[in-house]
Amino acid sequence: MVQVALDVLQHALNALLGLALPAAGVALLGAIILGLLHRLDPGGRRARQRWLTRRAPHVAGWALVLLALGAASVLLHVSRRATDLRVGTQLSARYANAADPDGGQTVQGAPRASVLGTHTYTRSLTLPADVDTRIRVPGGWEALLPYLGQPDGASVRDLREGFTRVGPRLVYSRAVTLTTEEPVPLDSSAVRADLKFTEPAGGRGLYYAAAFSADYAFTNPAALPATMRFTFPLPTGSGTLSDFRLTVNGQVLRPADPDRGTVWEGVVPAGGVIRVTVTYRNQGARSWRYELGQRREPIRDFRLDVSTDRPAKFQRATLFPTRQTRPALGTTTHLEWNLRDVITAQDIALVFAQGSMRETLTKIGVLHPLALVLAALLCVAWATTRRRPLPPVPLAAAVLGLGLGFTLAGVLTAYMPVDAAQGLGTLTGLVLGRHLLGRAFTWPLALASAAPLVFLSSGHAGLLLTVLAVVLLLVLRPARSRRGAGR
Repeated sequence: MVQVALDVLQHALNALLGLALPAAGVALLGAIILGLLHRLDPGGRRARQRWLTRRAPHVAGWALVLLALGAASVLLHVSRRATDLRVGTQLSARYANAADPDGGQTVQGAPRASVLGTHTYTRSLTLPADVDTRIRVPGGWEALLPYLGQPDGASVRDLREGFTRVGPRLVYSRAVTLTTEEPVPLDSSAVRADLKFTEPAGGRGLYYAAAFSADYAFTNPAALPATMRFTFPLPTGSGTLSDFRLTVNGQVLRPADPDRGTVWEGVVPAGGVIRVTVTYRNQGARSWRYELGQRREPIRDFRLDVSTDRPAKFQRATLFPTRQTRPALGTTTHLEWNLRDVITAQDIALVFAQGSMRETLTKIGVLHPLALVLAALLCVAWATTRRRPLPPVPLAAAVLGLGLGFTLAGVLTAYMPVDAAQGLGTLTGLVLGRHLLGRAFTWPLALASAAPLVFLSSGHAGLLLTVLAVVLLLVLRPARSRRGAGR
């Protein structure tokens, strides 16, 4: 990053040197005009000299403020370009020194409960009498059985087939016993998901750490004991699962088949209730989805609670939450879905705004030089409305201090998340500016330095800028005199 910063600084200095010739031309033209005035009006020469002598320190001081603004702007330009190149390199690098999201768009399917049974399918085929004479099979007709096809699938419980003679005819018969599943609606489903978002320093993007937990219950509807099956599908697009635990009536199971998920089978007495608890943790990005079913199915009692620290939107044609607690500028949003005795094929899908760290840093970097100019103007307005003296030299030093804080914010993004880096850098610049300019100018410096930070909020930048503008108007209103206040 140091080499990149030096290269950008060299380009910036070359651009400034390109402006030196026009500036020298303007200075030469001013000197020529001043010389002409001296020759055309010799009597006013002393008056002009006294005026220049009296105004020169003041003009030089404000020229120093402009020079400080220019120097700080060049420094911020160098920092912004270097930070942008560093972030671009990290995003396209094959190796990284920070965590990347281990999962993507996580989809958790609803579990299935069913009653297992058996059903036997039979079929027979009578062959003509002359088949035996046309096709002579050495060793008997049973040698043809492997060529007649075998039923596939794990649901086959028993297979019986063979040839028998009925008079002059040959009869082929097959009996296949299959395991059948009769779906059973879940009595209750209580699902909870806690999504905490993280944007690591140097990472490729924003991701969330999800903590999933669910309690399910289902009943044997038969009048006799029956074998039942419960299948919990593993989430797709979830990357690595950690702390996975599935408990059925106190019995802990481990996932055996990643494709089928975790399957439990057991004999349940008539009217018996089975209770299942599932917990796991995973990482995901962009969206989180819970699939209630692939077809229209009855739902007796379903509850889903989602807590997230990032604003969420809902995919079209999915179920909208029945209740949501969404603070205006809070950090946690609570969403609830309560479904009772409904029949639906809709799912629940949450989509999160995918903020780009590079785009956010670009917006903040563009606003930093404007914030320096705003800080200088606000300090002048503050001093004017409060009738306070404003020496230009401390103002120039405060502008440079604020610029150094903004530069530090860009450098710190290589070591910590963007929010923490920008906050710490801005606070450092504010402390420097307040120390150099004085405690009386805390408000204008704070408002100007806080303006770039509005882009750290997700979807609230316009609102925060408006609030800052209102606060600015209230703060900069002229102070009432004591006599006017007494009236």
